[in-house]
Order: sequence, then structure tokens, then C-alpha cells
Amino acid sequence: MATTSATIPVERNEEGFLVNPDDWTPEIAAALAAEEGVVLNEDHWEVINFARADHAKTGEAPTLRRITKESGVTTKELFKLFPKGPAKKVSKIAGLGKPQGCV
Repeated sequence: MATTSATIPVERNEEGFLVNPDDWTPEIAAALAAEEGVVLNEDHWEVINFARADHAKTGEAPTLRRITKESGVTTKELFKLFPKGPAKKVSKIAGLGKPQGCV
């Protein structure tokens, strides 16, 4: 079942991912991040922008391994920026679907 909220007025699935990645805006990203307890800074945006660009090329949300391998951000840094499930959080905040292999 898809939902919307007052702070994030776009359709989302039951896990909170945007139904349509084209609905994404930086303001929606900030609201999604706030829901996840993340305050976005320049380092977060570097990862988010990488994820969106990678999704545009591949049609899929990048996995943790792909983010760390291709973006230059180490696994340790990624976990500091997006604690407890970084690939899933990056994808959600970037307005993408859940990465393959994420529970």
C-alpha cells in the first residue's frame, strides 16, 4: 500500500521508498533523511549524487559494494554517514528503490 505524508507529499511504498524516482527533489531528500535520523552535509550529498547518477546509468539502486567501489567512499565512512544499513538508507534518501540483496 502506497502512502504520502504532509512533510513528504509524494507516493511511497510500505517501506518508505519513493514509488516514482522522478518525484525526488533535494527537499524531499532532506525530509527522508530526517526520518532516518540523518542530517545531510556535503559528504552525504556526494554519496546521494553518486547513487542517483549510477541509477541513471544502470537502472538499479547501487549496492553497498558498488557505492564503496565506484564512489571512493570507504565502507567505514559510509557507515558513519548512513548508520545501520547504509546502502538502503542512501537509496531511500536518494529517491531510488531498495538495492538488490538488501533485507
